[in-house]
Amino acid sequence: MTRLRGADRKVRGGRGGFDRTAAGFAATLLAVSVGAAACGGGGKSGDGTFTAGHPEPEHLTPGRSTSSYSFDVMSGLYDNLVGLTKDGKTYELAAQSLESKDQKVWTIKLRPGMKFHNGEPVTAGSFADSWNNAAYGPNAYGANDYFSHFKGYDELNPEDEDAKPKTDKLSGVEVVDDTTLKVTLNDPFNQFPQLLTYPAFGPLPKAAFKDLKAFDEHPIGNGPYQMSGNWERNKQVKLVAFPGYAGPRKPKNKGVTWKSYSSADTAYTDLRAGRIDVLQTIPAAKVAEAKRLLGDRFLPREMGTMDYLGFPMFDKRFENADLRRAISMAIDRQGINKAVYNGDYIPADSLLPKIIEGHRPNACGELCTFNPTKAKQLYDKAGGFKGTLELYFSNAQPTYYAWMQIVANSLKQNLGIKDVQFRQVPASDYFSMLTKREEKGPYRQNWEADYPSAQNYLENLWESGANRMGWKSKEFDDLIARANRMPDPKAALQVYNQAEDVAIREMPMAPLWTWAGQGGRSDRVSNVTITAYATGLLANEVTVK
Repeated sequence: MTRLRGADRKVRGGRGGFDRTAAGFAATLLAVSVGAAACGGGGKSGDGTFTAGHPEPEHLTPGRSTSSYSFDVMSGLYDNLVGLTKDGKTYELAAQSLESKDQKVWTIKLRPGMKFHNGEPVTAGSFADSWNNAAYGPNAYGANDYFSHFKGYDELNPEDEDAKPKTDKLSGVEVVDDTTLKVTLNDPFNQFPQLLTYPAFGPLPKAAFKDLKAFDEHPIGNGPYQMSGNWERNKQVKLVAFPGYAGPRKPKNKGVTWKSYSSADTAYTDLRAGRIDVLQTIPAAKVAEAKRLLGDRFLPREMGTMDYLGFPMFDKRFENADLRRAISMAIDRQGINKAVYNGDYIPADSLLPKIIEGHRPNACGELCTFNPTKAKQLYDKAGGFKGTLELYFSNAQPTYYAWMQIVANSLKQNLGIKDVQFRQVPASDYFSMLTKREEKGPYRQNWEADYPSAQNYLENLWESGANRMGWKSKEFDDLIARANRMPDPKAALQVYNQAEDVAIREMPMAPLWTWAGQGGRSDRVSNVTITAYATGLLANEVTVK
């Protein structure tokens, strides 16, 4: 059984991309005047709450979804054992300490005094029960394979998908006592504390297992916010500050309502009109206007979301590395950035974004640099391309079509490919198509950091047998495994970079650019921080006038 990782675990392409269409909810586009930009925000006047806009979440149970729209809500509902600062540094959240002598066996002590929103105490068993639930193959949770480092994972996920596992508990997760967990991994893994920041690793109360389906509509967490009523599907999720919260993220406001939108343009219109207070991503076509109208309420930030063009190497026509290199070098990344993204995006010069430790400027070198002459030489050396070159992308963003047109023209003019056709697929079908490997040509996709680690990008996107492209490299896999086992994470970076060089050399995927984070706020709120990681908006830090 091949378990696809990386972007296959994403239900849409990067935070705020509105790739996921919220079914059954049509947000009305309202015309507003420039003067409306300073109107009051979405919360009721004086109630201390605020409203943030985003697409509809998928699920609100830890491990069940890999959608950042779900994480927007879940990051307020749950405290993981380990948290991330706005700068991507780890800190103990629900954990009091994490210790390991060999990077394989970890002892975790819980912070005392924590409780769930229903008053149930948070124990080591709360985390163990949640992790077993997410890792159990028959449950088919979206984040299942995030638990693949744990000893006993294979027993919960047999090769024969129709076979029932003989156990429903990870052998590598031991509840020592109410405040102590002992975790044994398959191999030493120095990135384990980073992994635990991912929302799939939140705890579940015993009450959840009475009816997990109902729990998803009204989740009970241990975080700084609790539900106010049930999840109103395709409309909103309302959270209020939890008065019994004993952790380090005490809210500076009284609550946040996450309002669902199926259109990025409509969400931006409502931000301008003051009907919502925070929008994490403003549509690219509206950025210039937003900078002018919002002034200091326009919120730029660095991001780690990387767009790429993947090659279906299971198709023999793309087996030749020189062909893949030629296509990469025929793409004018900087020209597309200026024409489509106002020059705000960062053209790829590495397989790692600038915000990730281990990024090396110009690591990709000439293979990520527009050079039509060298591209044509490589193309001819590869024997050219016969037949129709199909380019795949979803219909989720108009910008995808805009830059794919530029790419198509470049491939025709610079490489001499006469027949280039678009395959624009509905967003609701796109990921299913890629998972089934039905694409017959290069496809647009992206990766958004699960946690800020070179390993998270490299292993999840390029590992043999788990990557979407069908690329296999023992050299790459061995280097990643060696880096994962090293006791010093700093020293491991050098080995991760060696693996990166292998993937660059073979170019099974052409990195394109890193997104620019461009959000905005109303004048009702301040201290708005939107991170580049799964945590997204730090809702608890927002202050409301």
